[in-house]
Amino acid sequence: MLGNVRSFTMLSELLQGTDVGGFLLIQDSCSYSGRHLLKSFIDAALNREEVVHVLGLDVSEEELKEGLKSLVFQRLHFHDAYADPLGWTDNSPFTVHQFSSWRLAELLKQTAQSKPATLVIDSLSWVLRHISPTAVCHTLQQLKKGGAVRTIIGLLHEDMHSRGIVGSVCRLATSVITVEPGSKGEEALAKITKRSKLGKVTQDEQIFSIRKDLTVTVLSKPTDPGHKQSTTEEQVDPTANLTFNLRLTDAEREAKEKLALPFVFSKEKKTALLHSGPGSGKILYEPDASDDYDQEDPDDDLDV
Repeated sequence: MLGNVRSFTMLSELLQGTDVGGFLLIQDSCSYSGRHLLKSFIDAALNREEVVHVLGLDVSEEELKEGLKSLVFQRLHFHDAYADPLGWTDNSPFTVHQFSSWRLAELLKQTAQSKPATLVIDSLSWVLRHISPTAVCHTLQQLKKGGAVRTIIGLLHEDMHSRGIVGSVCRLATSVITVEPGSKGEEALAKITKRSKLGKVTQDEQIFSIRKDLTVTVLSKPTDPGHKQSTTEEQVDPTANLTFNLRLTDAEREAKEKLALPFVFSKEKKTALLHSGPGSGKILYEPDASDDYDQEDPDDDLDV
């Protein structure tokens, strides 16, 4: 079950699963941790009977499994990179330097599974601190193409990185959830950006809470008490703050109306051209005997 969601919202839609090749990114900061929401997504995927592989870099396996139902542990595979993430010992199951598309594909193939798995990266910040952002983005792009990985769910601590790095990772994601602390108790604010395959971007903000059993309750949309919606559109003068004047004085407008523009025929000019007066020139033509003139085909259709 996805939890007690009062209405069908964007957050509940994401909890129901993403398409093949999807990349869901959860952004948090020191003010609010996104790990509980990450575990809610893991729990939802396991309840859909999906196989989930977790790259554990931030927390231990025991801490990650806390709150999850033991009945689904057989479909949950934890690859421990928490104890020795840099491979200082020879018995580390997984290290941060092994974060590449072909190594991860081989890691996922070690478990018997009939369909692509969901890959959870906890967290991408650990990887970005030790591998170049270009290499990380390339690996994520390769994993999005499918194969052994059905969906990627990653946690990113945005206050640990520059805006450029965070922006590069967000552009790869099909959905981004930025979590912030709410105004009441255990409530939190989720700012969601979702991109469709056709390139349409949808954004929403929702207040939610997470119970101890990892079910998510979407409460409402945030309201700003200091913001008042106006029923009438405000008239804005686009010429108000210009450094030059676009308006005309009465004298300038009168001079503009009296100005005779070239190649514009007034009534006087048209009359003078259409009705020739005394002293105007005429063209006289006397046909020669050699002129080819056919009376039966006078080309009347050419007369204007």
